[in-house]
Amino acid sequence: MALQTTLYNIFFKRTSTFMASIMIGTFFFERSLTVASDAIFEAANKGKLWKDIKHNYEK
Repeated sequence: MALQTTLYNIFFKRTSTFMASIMIGTFFFERSLTVASDAIFEAANKGKLWKDIKHNYEK
């Protein structure tokens, strides 16, 4: 119960801190989702991307 009370007092009691925590959480979630999806894409297409075959076409 103490954890719930502490979280309420820190994040949810005032609308301004609630909205700030939502914005900060959204930013970090978007960044982590972008990094994860880029890593999955690059792993699935390894050997087909320009950075992997660039040396074949450079002089």
